[in-house]
Amino acid sequence: MAENGEQRREKCVRIEKELPIAFGNFTNQENWDFFYAARGAGNFSEWYADWPQLRTLLRNHLSFPPSAPPPEELSILVPACGNSRLSEHLYDDGFRNITNVDFSREVISAMMKRNLRERPGMRWRVMDMTDMQFASGTVDAIIEKGGLDALMEPNIDPRLGTIYLSEAKRLLKAGGKYICLTAAQSHVLGLLFRKFRFGWKVNLYAVAQEPSSGTTKQRAFMFVAEKYILTVVSQISFMDECSVESHGNQVQELFEALERENTVRAEYSNGTDTWHSLKDLNQGVQGNIGVLEPGRAVKLFLGETGVSRFFYSGLLLDARPLPIPFSDQYGVLFVHSMQTFHGLLTSSPRPWALAVCHKAARLLIVVLDANHNVLANDIESDIFRFIKQLAPGDNIEEDKIVITYADEGYKQKKILYKVTSTLTGPIAIDDVIYFNPPGDIPTPGKSKDSIFRRLRFGRTEAFARSEALLSTQVENKKVPSASRTLKKGKPRMFESQPSDSQASSGDTKVDHKYLSSGLYKGMFSGLLLFSIHSKRTASAGRLVKTVIIGLGAGLLPMSLRNYVPTLKIEVVELDPVVLNVAKEYFSFEEDDSLKVHITDAMKFVKERAEGNSSSKIDVLIIDVDSSDSSSGLISPEAEFVEEPFLLAAKDSLSDKGLFILKLATGYPGVRAAAHSKLQTVFSSNLFSMPVDEGFSELIFALKESPVIGEEELAEACEALRRSLEHNSGDWIKLALVISKKIAPLRKS
Repeated sequence: MAENGEQRREKCVRIEKELPIAFGNFTNQENWDFFYAARGAGNFSEWYADWPQLRTLLRNHLSFPPSAPPPEELSILVPACGNSRLSEHLYDDGFRNITNVDFSREVISAMMKRNLRERPGMRWRVMDMTDMQFASGTVDAIIEKGGLDALMEPNIDPRLGTIYLSEAKRLLKAGGKYICLTAAQSHVLGLLFRKFRFGWKVNLYAVAQEPSSGTTKQRAFMFVAEKYILTVVSQISFMDECSVESHGNQVQELFEALERENTVRAEYSNGTDTWHSLKDLNQGVQGNIGVLEPGRAVKLFLGETGVSRFFYSGLLLDARPLPIPFSDQYGVLFVHSMQTFHGLLTSSPRPWALAVCHKAARLLIVVLDANHNVLANDIESDIFRFIKQLAPGDNIEEDKIVITYADEGYKQKKILYKVTSTLTGPIAIDDVIYFNPPGDIPTPGKSKDSIFRRLRFGRTEAFARSEALLSTQVENKKVPSASRTLKKGKPRMFESQPSDSQASSGDTKVDHKYLSSGLYKGMFSGLLLFSIHSKRTASAGRLVKTVIIGLGAGLLPMSLRNYVPTLKIEVVELDPVVLNVAKEYFSFEEDDSLKVHITDAMKFVKERAEGNSSSKIDVLIIDVDSSDSSSGLISPEAEFVEEPFLLAAKDSLSDKGLFILKLATGYPGVRAAAHSKLQTVFSSNLFSMPVDEGFSELIFALKESPVIGEEELAEACEALRRSLEHNSGDWIKLALVISKKIAPLRKS
């Protein structure tokens, strides 16, 4: 028998009275097990809003295009389900493919028993919402009611909310929707806004209130983000049927935050290139796509809601004629790095050189970012229907489409270790031998078969987080081919798993005197240059206090310790797994002059900013790559170029302190916005050095007020030359050359 309104109100647990607030931690599993055990399966809790207020909004957003599955087949995930009746109502309303997740075994057991007979198709899983064991790109909608707010409790790990949202974004299909019921506190709203910029269409709704519903008295909001095209950043629309005045400060603060966010999104959209859909191309916006037009280059996105698991960004090139005939009419190249792909887009000669190398009349380059974390065969089956539609000519045979994977120029590779960290995600270490090793390898270790050890993070948009030269040359062994062919003579590369046959054998050691990264070399040069200008010395036994945010493989702090012994280095790293990897595979070592703190970077810098003069930092280096493609940044994480962190960073510096940041993005609007925030905080004391052919840059900021012009920089370069003239080594010469590329940052 259906419950009437009075019965429902009596049984509904009032959140403001019944939640285990006294326990002090909403993320503690034992607290929740105790809470649910005390209440039993008969009671239920509704955070923020009940079904009558949510039904219309939810049904509207669970309406997908005809190509998508029907409502009863839509894959719906409800994380942090608790003992809410939300999923029960959805099930009764026709949505039958629902999976509920909660880390409390007590509540999952109770809910399963309560629904076993009436809703036999409902699934229940004991699982942590920050580490959900489902395949990427398999969920149509995620509906979460208060779970993010619980994770974002101010006194707990600030990364939990970020990790959860990364999981939610990973699981959603192309066109999938993340629906979040929230109280929209400023820190929660700020995270949602940052995590759903590029590649998402966002709407925000005020949920109608019903005072007698038994839910919290605070106004509830529904945040809806639809997975869209990565290259697009759109404005957020807010829909509220009531006036701002009738809801006081809560809604007023939301409006102000929304206005600020839409201003940021407008800035990010400036200078964004035009990208085309397959539908655009079939309608002739770039000419007849079925016919080769030598010299044509088209930026495009592929994928379709209800059809594909993922969206893809790509670059289509119709090659210019070659002196010899093309080997193939149509080739497809998958690139496993957003950084590499954006580098191609920002350098006009590089894509055409790639097209010549592949000897295909038409080359389609498709980027696989951190979201495409599935097997190669799954990617190919997902995207192949779209690839076929871009083939030149009519009815090209499938076996004539040559598919290859970018191998980053190596001829041998051995995977040493793989691990998945809750905080960082997938981590891989491999040894590679390049076809064309860098030209600046030290002479004693120089060899055409020099071995490099790489650290790669699956969640970051950079291809290799760190790369070290192994100093001992060893005997090479033959590696079995890890390729297969779609067409005779055309290899298709895949990563091989560790085996008895290895790319190398013997004892090797990481050479901490060699830096392969142009960014690290630039950091050295800038550090030395501005130290000379500021006349910073280690007199009277005082060492230069240096803090590096982000450990990686530990190559930067180890090299700084070796080359600049006057530094006292502290490294801030959130993940202990990363520290273990650096010690085990990259010979990282702590000592009196080099220490690691396992803590949150924001918290660490804020504490130094609020501390006394003895705790201030002389050099602060941000060396963190972005783990979120929707921010538009390759490096750093978006939080490190927001004003609150930049202000804390400036306050944490000593009077002559130096702030160093690497900035990499393929979007001019994102770069300009970052420059603007840096200029707001550091005024005119900002300097820039381009690296990676201008795709990335190093930012140097001084805390002191006197403005440094180009003449002062030139004088500092000359002083640096004089100070190093008695030193030998290639890195010294390189530091002098690079230091001359540093120039004042121009106003955007």
